[in-house]
Amino acid sequence: MTTLNPESDVARLMAKPSKAGLVEWIGLRAERRGPLQSVTEAEAVPGSGLEGDHFHGQGGGVRQITLIQGEHLDAVGAFLRGPSADPALARRNIVVRGINLFSLQDRRFRIGDAILEHSGPCHPCSRMEENFGPGGYGAMRGHGGITARVIEGGTIRVGDEVNKLLLGEELEEGA
Repeated sequence: MTTLNPESDVARLMAKPSKAGLVEWIGLRAERRGPLQSVTEAEAVPGSGLEGDHFHGQGGGVRQITLIQGEHLDAVGAFLRGPSADPALARRNIVVRGINLFSLQDRRFRIGDAILEHSGPCHPCSRMEENFGPGGYGAMRGHGGITARVIEGGTIRVGDEVNKLLLGEELEEGA
C-alpha cells in the first residue's frame, strides 16, 4: 500500500470521488487456457471470484477477478495497427470504460451489487503473443489492467457503474 501524507495535495486528490465508469463486457472461461465466453452478467462470490470462471474458488487468492480498461484495448489495437483489441484475446474478466483503473489502487470499489478490492496489477503473459500475433506482448505491456478480490458478493452486469468507494463508505461496508 502506498503511504502518503494525508495532508498532502496528492492524498486529497486521490481521496476525492471520481466519475463512474461502466462495465462494457464480461467474459468467463471454464478452464485454464479455455476460450472466454462473453456473458451479460456474472455472480461475484466473496473470497472466490466469478461463478463459472476457472479462478472461482481457488483458495481465496488475489486474482479472483481481472479487469481491463476499454481505452487500453483501443491502445493495444492501435499498437498492433488494427481495430480495438478483442477483449476475449486479452483474457480479462471485465472490461470497463470511463474510469482509470489505477485510481482504484489500494481501494475498494463497487460494480453493480458487488464490492471488490484492488489486489494488484494484471501483467500480460506470453500468451498475448499467441493471441494477438507478433508484437502482442509488447502492445499489452502497461495495459494489462488490475486484479481484484470479491469483498461482498453480488451480480455484475454489462452496463453497471464502476464506482470508487470513499474511505468512509469502505468502513460502512464492513471493511
